[in-house]
Amino acid sequence: MNNIKSIFTIKDLENISGIKAHTIRIWEKRYNLLSPERTDTNIRYYSSENLQKLLNVVLLNNNNIKISKIAEMSDDTIILKARELAFKMAVNDEAVNSLKLAMFQFDKTLFNKTYNRLMQRKSFREVFKDVFVPFLDHVGLLWQTDTLLPAHEHFISNLIVQKIQINIEKLEYLVSNSNVTYVLFLPENEIHELGLMYLNYELILRGHETIYLGQSLPLDNLDYFFKSKTKICFVTSMTVQPFEDKITEYFSKVEEVLEGTGHELVAFGKKAMAVDDVSFKAVIKVYPSLKAFLNKL
Repeated sequence: MNNIKSIFTIKDLENISGIKAHTIRIWEKRYNLLSPERTDTNIRYYSSENLQKLLNVVLLNNNNIKISKIAEMSDDTIILKARELAFKMAVNDEAVNSLKLAMFQFDKTLFNKTYNRLMQRKSFREVFKDVFVPFLDHVGLLWQTDTLLPAHEHFISNLIVQKIQINIEKLEYLVSNSNVTYVLFLPENEIHELGLMYLNYELILRGHETIYLGQSLPLDNLDYFFKSKTKICFVTSMTVQPFEDKITEYFSKVEEVLEGTGHELVAFGKKAMAVDDVSFKAVIKVYPSLKAFLNKL
């Protein structure tokens, strides 16, 4: 556990909680809600316990409990009431806050109880779109601001992956009614597959035949499918790969093998949009996001 981030700046707390640094300082001075420490050079920093307490305070405050009342509670009471509220009110904003708390506390129980409460009120599709997508978008912002460590992201991503896999298994006996087979894969060295996994679920749910190949697949591993007589729609997600100077070359290679086969490639993600204005002879389509692609299906 030595690589887990345990020291946070007030800017980190603002990014994670959504509460302005100015407000956090007021809560700190007026209500003594947080107890920052100082480095040898007199720079304030906050512990992981401070972060966890702030997320709990925000959850309570967002549900009409006044800061003055929260300040009167013991730390144990704040934790207890926040967990009770998170379990009871697991919808959208409250659920996203609960997921953040679960991620930073490595709390699998909180994650599962939040998820189970959501599933009592929503379909899995709604849970993913209404809660997981906004939450993962926020995780992406935390990456950009260097607030998050890989340990946190890996922990929460693996829990979400488990839920996607469980829901895919529930569809395994559905009969395909499609004349197109979707082959889903990620480019070489690309490992961000949550979106692709969820797309696999959506395609199966809609009655399509899919073949899921997963992470980091070299193009030459697709040779078998290029020669298929069944129409293939290759689908890939591009989050960090290929690098900018390799994008056009990558699509040119795909175009070369697809031309004249009747197959097509769909790519979504921010990297894919680097060739949005390029004309291809083969059928290659790019979309900025998974949502944009799903809207076209």
